[in-house]
Amino acid sequence: MVLEATMICIDNSEWMRNGDYSPSRFQAQADAVNLICGAKTQSNPENTVGVLIMAGKGVRVLVTPTSDLGKILACMHGLEIGGEMNLAAGIQVAQLALKHRQNKKQHQRIIVFAGSHVKHEKKMLEMIGRKLKKNSVALDVVNFGEEDEAKTEKLEALVAAVNNNDTSHIVHVPAGPNALSDVLISTPIFTGDGEGGSGFAAAAAAAAAGGGTGYDFGVDPNLDPELALALRVSMEEERARQEAAAKKAAEDAAKQEKGGSQDATMTEGASASTSEAENKTTDLMDDENALLQQALAMSMDDPAVGHDVRDTDMSEASTDDPELALALQLSVADSTGDQASQSDVTRLLADQSRVSDILASLPGVDINDPSIKDLLASIPNQSEQKNDDKPSNEEKK
Repeated sequence: MVLEATMICIDNSEWMRNGDYSPSRFQAQADAVNLICGAKTQSNPENTVGVLIMAGKGVRVLVTPTSDLGKILACMHGLEIGGEMNLAAGIQVAQLALKHRQNKKQHQRIIVFAGSHVKHEKKMLEMIGRKLKKNSVALDVVNFGEEDEAKTEKLEALVAAVNNNDTSHIVHVPAGPNALSDVLISTPIFTGDGEGGSGFAAAAAAAAAGGGTGYDFGVDPNLDPELALALRVSMEEERARQEAAAKKAAEDAAKQEKGGSQDATMTEGASASTSEAENKTTDLMDDENALLQQALAMSMDDPAVGHDVRDTDMSEASTDDPELALALQLSVADSTGDQASQSDVTRLLADQSRVSDILASLPGVDINDPSIKDLLASIPNQSEQKNDDKPSNEEKK
């Protein structure tokens, strides 16, 4: 992009009241000026544009070169129309304004709108043109309004004197149905110059008077950069929020599908575990029933079961472990001694006289107590049993 400082010279003479350009010459010129100002500032953020008028009470600078598009557009409102255009003075004042630009690296350019007669001589305009060329100032002329051969010749001579490597242009715009701004869009004033082109034709169409619609969110960042930034940030946040919501919804759906498959797997596992537990329980019950039956048989001293098992165990023990066999024999002997002692006690308790003597010898025991007498009466007397066991004389006979 070409870095430029541009001064636009406006024709506000009495001839601008004519209506051969819709809606009038002055309004058509104002629209074209707004278009150029917006295009210049859009092509490079460091470009500056200034505006001056060449008629009325004299040449007057409305705004010095600035990048504030709002300030440039505001200066066009309320301008007085009258008098004659002073082209030479307007160009010289514009050159002086560009000389005092703040950024000296900017290229200098003057754009002149000539919509009325040119009163200056051709030689004078050529001299001004050579001076501009010497100071490296490019010149663009928009010839519209009065169709005069002398005017056209003077303007072409001016541009020819200024032109250096095809950096200066002249555009003739006759009256017609097309707007002045629409015609200028396709001219070298917008499409570029010999220094590489200004490159703002597309931006120019969006920056026309009345506000462009080519900006994001419909806001010109040059007019209100804070609002444009706020809208852009808000849009980015909304886009990020929508993306996060979509991602979360996808994750939830995936979790639900995964949870359903896990539930089915757990159900199958639980069924298998239940069947295995039932089988184990059945086996345990069968084993317990068998053991219970064996224990009952042993407790009843079933000879078909108990003795065979005992004899088998003892025989196996004697065969495999002699010490264990000896311990089993001793245990059996002890069991036999216990049974013998139990038999002695039983015989002792069966003798009524001996039990009576034992009870009488105990302290605090009254042998005449009715309960004790009943107890002694329930015990059969051993002597009587012996007598009963002996056969009687009659039986012997």
